[in-house]
Amino acid sequence: NNVNTVAKAMSKKSKNPLTAMTAGCIAGAVEATCVWPMEYIKTQLQLQSKVKGQKPMYTGMVSGLVYTVRTNGFFSLYRGLAPTLIGSVPKAGIRFGGVSFLREAQRDEKGNITVAANFLAGLGAGVAEALAIVAPVETVKTKCIELNMAFVPGFKHIIRTEGIGGIYQGAAATAMKQGSNQGLRFMFFNEYKRIITNDGEKQLTPLLSFFGGMCAGCFSTLGNNPFDVVKTRMQGTAASRYSSTLDCFQQILRSEGPAALYAGIVPRLGRVVPGQGIIFMSFESIQGFLENNFAIFRSP
Repeated sequence: NNVNTVAKAMSKKSKNPLTAMTAGCIAGAVEATCVWPMEYIKTQLQLQSKVKGQKPMYTGMVSGLVYTVRTNGFFSLYRGLAPTLIGSVPKAGIRFGGVSFLREAQRDEKGNITVAANFLAGLGAGVAEALAIVAPVETVKTKCIELNMAFVPGFKHIIRTEGIGGIYQGAAATAMKQGSNQGLRFMFFNEYKRIITNDGEKQLTPLLSFFGGMCAGCFSTLGNNPFDVVKTRMQGTAASRYSSTLDCFQQILRSEGPAALYAGIVPRLGRVVPGQGIIFMSFESIQGFLENNFAIFRSP
């Protein structure tokens, strides 16, 4: 039947970057919408500097959700989603298409690919999406959340007060975060997929894709949360206190301690783990559907 046909296609490694790019675009939009409230609270927690004698508005995911809904209403949890949705489609397309292209370029004469090559493919795609899409979109998102402004007025405020450079703050930190993030994530998922499907001989069901994506999301989050904290600080409205990405990292360590580099990790895990389960499951299912129903998306 059709479900088995799609599952069978999911177990194969597509060699058509166009398929990966198209499936990634659609999956990215689905994932971003589903888990945005967790991203909102994570960003708020990371923007709160720990100042002695000053009590933060909230200290965790649950208290953050309750506080935000009580003070600003339920839909304020989706503040900053607009710029992220605008960037999610091309961002995920660049990521999955880039990984597909870079993986194929690294295969040996027998068609095999190493774990290190999977990491490098994710790293390269992550840096590309960071510089092309993520840096400006994340900067506007972070400032809209911090200023409690909608996308359009927030964007106008940034341009008016900081100029065009204001939407491209923290580009280096963003590239470091996205590169390490996607490198770890795709290294884990592709190795998981290889083991589960016995190199494509068995089926990868949507449930297995969802579980593998969640595990990959957890693995990458635990591995690179310090980069995410530094990136958020560099993109906030108080970024001028830091002279560089390295200075930001050093100041956080010196004044707030190592634990501050893991600020927001619980809500980030709450967003990333199910989010990556959704995006990898969606991507694998959509890729299988496209290959089975449209000749242009089939591997050569």
